[in-house]
Amino acid sequence: MLLRRHKSKVVSVVERVAGLQAQVPRPPFIGLWSRIDGFQRTDLVKAIDQREIVRGTLMRATIHLVSRDDYIEWRPTIQPVLTRLMHSVLRGALHKFDLDRIVQSAEARFDQQACTFAELRQHFRKEFPGLNDQALGLIVRMLVPLIQVPGSGQPWAYHAAADFVVARSWLEQDVASLTRADRLAFRYLAAFGPATGQDFQMWSGLPGGRAILDELRPKLRVVRDQDGRELFDLPRAPLSDEDESAPIRFLPEWDNVLLAHADRRRIIHEDHRKTLITRNLLIPASFLIDGFVAGLWSVEKRVKAKKRHVRLVLKPFRKLDRRTRAALEEEGQRLLRFVEPDAETYAV
Repeated sequence: MLLRRHKSKVVSVVERVAGLQAQVPRPPFIGLWSRIDGFQRTDLVKAIDQREIVRGTLMRATIHLVSRDDYIEWRPTIQPVLTRLMHSVLRGALHKFDLDRIVQSAEARFDQQACTFAELRQHFRKEFPGLNDQALGLIVRMLVPLIQVPGSGQPWAYHAAADFVVARSWLEQDVASLTRADRLAFRYLAAFGPATGQDFQMWSGLPGGRAILDELRPKLRVVRDQDGRELFDLPRAPLSDEDESAPIRFLPEWDNVLLAHADRRRIIHEDHRKTLITRNLLIPASFLIDGFVAGLWSVEKRVKAKKRHVRLVLKPFRKLDRRTRAALEEEGQRLLRFVEPDAETYAV
């Protein structure tokens, strides 16, 4: 949804792009601003307040913003990823923990009152003296379906340290009981196909991505890329022409389009990949030129004479021609006004 902005409802777009990675509150708003014609912050805030969209741990064991329906269906399918991560981190120490008792204690605390994980750890110090409270917190994050509670009046919908609540309490519905890797694969391909099994595995965190797509082969379109690898896609999924013009687009940190494929050459030139994807797995905010990541962006703020001034700083990977610079500045001005609507002056 980056070739043109669409007039669509927020929930539909969040589902169309198979969720938005959301370790911090602001990035999903920018990701939607780049995809929805006329998008306003209040559009997403309203959907979150009405519990149509929720924020919780899903793909790759990271925080995502997804529709309530997708959270309910996807959580059990993603659970093996979360359980495997818990085992990997705790390794030989896992035998020290009574997992059932920990889960029950956490659910009772969250049901008593929504709270942060810092508050949960305080509860655990009394309930499980002598046990590592950080490990206890990890167990809860990985085993208990939790939803982050939005903060009233917050500009990006959530506090930096949001409260959590058990998903069934927030949604007034239990998460699904069946795992449906096939349905998750269809939704992935609808957003990011054509793709390989390794791509699906990278995005979801599920092992055996190729086997999952192989089982669905009769229901999919299968093509080959320039290296001869098989790519899977939905049968009627549109394919853009390689010569189609792609406009300037600003992406937030961790935008899913940058994380959806094992082979990222379709959107990041290999020479630039190390600049964009760091060892600590931080994915900085970037901008696209002609459909490829072409540089990084950030916002600088200062207050002078009680007036707020903001500046968008662009760091391109290569020298840009005058026409491209003008297009970047024009779109950048719009981005600044979206991100900092109360500033006195704007500069790119």
